[in-house]
Amino acid sequence: MIQRIQSIWLFLAAITLALMLFLPIATKVGSGTEVAIYTTGLRETFIGKSGNGFKVAFYLPLLITNIAVAFICLMNIFNYKRRSFQKRIAIVSIILIAGFAFWCSVYAKKLPGGIEGANFGVGAYLPALAILFVFLAIFGINKDERLIRSAERLR
Repeated sequence: MIQRIQSIWLFLAAITLALMLFLPIATKVGSGTEVAIYTTGLRETFIGKSGNGFKVAFYLPLLITNIAVAFICLMNIFNYKRRSFQKRIAIVSIILIAGFAFWCSVYAKKLPGGIEGANFGVGAYLPALAILFVFLAIFGINKDERLIRSAERLR
């Protein structure tokens, strides 16, 4: 059923991954500038100004990966009729999210001066939250399968 709890968990995972587009992964303050890394790229803001920021680098592969993983989680909601396939796609999306988180950490090391002294933003913790949501969706799928099996035994 599309109204089941796993649909909510998969939707929350997709929203969490979409939020990574707007929230910084890591920020570093130094020499009158604040440099923040997003999944869209490296953004530099001058301290003391009115917050005028400009992109230093644009990370297109990371952006495409972020959108693709969020889209996979969102489209997996509509596989409700094929629960085993939905579970397999959820497991694949966990692996993809873990790889995406590792890739974000590799890009975070590209901060000027390295990652030492950097403050991790909310975006650094969102992949772990998305993995948690997908795990909860898998538990919901398993619960549905047990319910279907018990209903078939009663027939």
